[in-house]
Amino acid sequence: MRIAVIDYGAGNVQSVRNAFSRLGIKAVLTANAKEICSADRIVFPGNGHAKSAVKSLIESGIWEVLSSLTQPVLGICLGMQLMCNRTEEGCVEGLRLFPMEVKRFSDNVRVPQIGWNTVSSSGSRLLAGLVKQSYFYFLHSYFVEVGSGTSGLADYSERFSAVIEHNNFFGCQFHPEKSGEAGEQCLRNFVNL
Repeated sequence: MRIAVIDYGAGNVQSVRNAFSRLGIKAVLTANAKEICSADRIVFPGNGHAKSAVKSLIESGIWEVLSSLTQPVLGICLGMQLMCNRTEEGCVEGLRLFPMEVKRFSDNVRVPQIGWNTVSSSGSRLLAGLVKQSYFYFLHSYFVEVGSGTSGLADYSERFSAVIEHNNFFGCQFHPEKSGEAGEQCLRNFVNL
């Protein structure tokens, strides 16, 4: 099994690769569109600003191939957000793989949300084998609204999509690579799709 972790300067690629390594699974970091297209599983991680991430993905030629991938793709944090229609962060258009919007948390709560939060599953394949309310590690200022692709929910002043799934595309707002055993199970489930 060949797992490609898209390396476009998004910050958390080493920790994602290390998480797979802890599971005994080799993952390669790559910014090469051909390598990405030929992988069995693709991880689209990210943290940072949406506008600069999209710019980097376009310049590398990765942006144009992402929506045409047929193998399982996992977007993490910003990667998940960029799979949606658009984000309020910099008014950036997304890949439109999920008909959902990305919004900023209100000023009524501490932003960014940093730390552990429960995620409740509603039939998520990524969360299979976990208890209904599992804890995951979050670090984000923007969130994906609840919609037709939502398969896991979290709450931080309002409910939001913690996990989204549609066809071969999956996303998690939390960081599975930093979420202990629950995160490892999520990554294992992704590999076994």
